[in-house]
Amino acid sequence: MKDDICGIVLAAGAGTRMKSKLSKVLHRLAGRPLLHYPVLAAVEAGARDVIVVASPVNRRDVEGCLGELELPPGVSVTIAVQEQARGTGDAARAALGELKRGWALILNGDIPLIRADDLLPLLDACTERACKLALLSCQLDDPSGYGRILRDTAGKVREIREQKDLQDQQQRDVREVNAGVYLVESELLRRTLGNLRNDNAQSEFYVTDIVADAAATERVVAATGEPAVLQGINDRQQLANLEAVLFERIASRHRLAGVTVEAGARIDDAVSIGRDTTIRANVSLRGRTVVGEGCVVDQGSVLDAAHLGRDVNVKPYCVIVDSRVGDGAQIGPFAHLRPGSELQDDVHVGNFVETKKTRMARGAKANHLAYLGDTDVGEASNIGAGTIVCNYDGFSKERTVIGKGAFIGSDSQLIAPVRVGDGAYVGTGTTLTQDAPDGSLVLGRPQLVVKEGYATRLRQRLKAKADAKKRHH
Repeated sequence: MKDDICGIVLAAGAGTRMKSKLSKVLHRLAGRPLLHYPVLAAVEAGARDVIVVASPVNRRDVEGCLGELELPPGVSVTIAVQEQARGTGDAARAALGELKRGWALILNGDIPLIRADDLLPLLDACTERACKLALLSCQLDDPSGYGRILRDTAGKVREIREQKDLQDQQQRDVREVNAGVYLVESELLRRTLGNLRNDNAQSEFYVTDIVADAAATERVVAATGEPAVLQGINDRQQLANLEAVLFERIASRHRLAGVTVEAGARIDDAVSIGRDTTIRANVSLRGRTVVGEGCVVDQGSVLDAAHLGRDVNVKPYCVIVDSRVGDGAQIGPFAHLRPGSELQDDVHVGNFVETKKTRMARGAKANHLAYLGDTDVGEASNIGAGTIVCNYDGFSKERTVIGKGAFIGSDSQLIAPVRVGDGAYVGTGTTLTQDAPDGSLVLGRPQLVVKEGYATRLRQRLKAKADAKKRHH
């Protein structure tokens, strides 16, 4: 049966309580848009096709959001549009044009904690218990605001009734609530959606009403799910609360896979980390960052779309963005690798060093206080403290090339475009405006002037001037 499941994810709601121009399902938590989580859960549960129901307002943004997903081969995600906001039932009807024969797995777009394992009870109900409609429910101490699962005297599911349509206190006291997740045989779904009416407190077409319609002729099963997993999001406080749960879940996943993750680290869902790596407190690993085996990412560091090899030591408070770092490299503390930086094996980039679109070959070092922009640094070269590459002239950026085994003295400025040859030595304080040939020594210091005894006479003159000023006042 898993081969003929089609996911339907309802994502057309505006989410007004988010108080944002951005649609609710596009808000991010743990590095992903909210919408990604139910889509991925449906795919992992066996859906080969997923239909996302968007609104005319958010369709383009939803398309962009779904374009970020990496899906298994053979899985397709399409968009259907609910032209008018007329309720969840009308949203589900918008997907019927794309729905194939088989089974429809319907999920709300704002349940980020849902996983494939949480959907297995629905699959079991529709196979082992031979029903054509199964839904997830849960028991809440305070069911206020949720649709209630109403059963007959024999305990069979009769209908779902929304909070505003509850008729008496007995119905309000029901603690079994609807989680908004359904597995329905497709032909039954078409029939029941076609029968929907909007004669309710909100004058909307409720997808929940398919349950009462189906229960009149078919067996309907409510499978119990975990309340924490089935929570939705309506405002930014709930977004923050569930993101905290996700971060802890992600950290636990990596710990069980052989990674040490200290409290306070925030690891996005798509991050990959190798065994025997240590992630210290208050580290933030974002986007599709990859960290190899045996690394240490120390306190306060931020990695975004970074790729680290094996045994890399990232010292405290470094920022690495869209860059690659080879095996055995040492970074920081307080280093900044900007986009396009590529550091090969055993490179050292020390405190207060910034790189941008820079390639550093094996064993190259820039241990402190340097800026390397649009630069190629050769193998085993050394960049002295205070060195900067002047790569921008106000109109365009040029590259600087530093050969193998070169030595750039402290406080040097390299004016791009310029080349330093293999084994060349640029003397301390040099402003390099032309190429330095292989093996050459280049010096650009101003003439040194020494005036013996001058400092003593200068102090006496300045003191006399200050004393005169005090007497005048």
